[in-house]
Amino acid sequence: MKTTAFDWQGHRGARGLLPENTLPAFAHALTYPAIRTLELDLAVTKDLQLVISHEPWMAALICTHPDGRPVTEEEEQSLLIHQMTLAEVQTFDCGQRGNTNFPAQQPRPTRKPTLAAMVEMAEQVALDLKRPLPFYNIEIKSLPEWDERHTPHPEEFARLLLKELQRLGIAQRTTIQSFDVRSLQAVRQQAPTQTLAYLVANQNTLEQNLASLGFLPEIYSPYYLLCTPELTQSLHQQNIQLIPWTVNDPKEMERLLEMGVDGIITDYPNLIP
Repeated sequence: MKTTAFDWQGHRGARGLLPENTLPAFAHALTYPAIRTLELDLAVTKDLQLVISHEPWMAALICTHPDGRPVTEEEEQSLLIHQMTLAEVQTFDCGQRGNTNFPAQQPRPTRKPTLAAMVEMAEQVALDLKRPLPFYNIEIKSLPEWDERHTPHPEEFARLLLKELQRLGIAQRTTIQSFDVRSLQAVRQQAPTQTLAYLVANQNTLEQNLASLGFLPEIYSPYYLLCTPELTQSLHQQNIQLIPWTVNDPKEMERLLEMGVDGIITDYPNLIP
């Protein structure tokens, strides 16, 4: 299954350059013509709003209390997004401290945006830049041990997201991804034609992972070091795309391109060869 365009994806927008999963990062990613897709993660607030956030809590690495105190690791699990309203979530800053893992990232004050706010901004930025409208790769962040406290149950999470994609008019340009097979199964049941990507970080075989999922996804998305020519060939024989994450070394990008992958997720759109 080959797309007409190679699918370069801006991971959490452009995490290597600007604070992750924020409006500035997504807008900046779209200034790179090669970027086709914006990759992001979702959490759900107490009032059932879809918020862009990698963790379903305020991360100590990047977030700051409304009074300016850095969030500590000891506090994280008491600052769950699913236990806060959207208004409460957006009193926290998650950009002004920067990220010590990404020294080139330019810090700036910013809040966790809603999915709707990001999509509306991204669509307008694309029009202003006279570039194609972006695709979206949206991760449902879920784990069995998170159900109901950190996140809604997968069926409810899927329902909320699918409803919003329809409202925003972007379902046809959206892939829903997850490490949690329950979430992918829930989406497949509720919206059989929605494009799905199975995120993989384990050492199981392709056959084992597909068996656990129970159906063939449109996209298989492993950690990039798990990619091999054999994996690429096997997936393509089954009409499944291969899009690895997260590739930040230009030499690794070149190696994967030669291997025949269908897309690459990167924190650094400026390094795309």
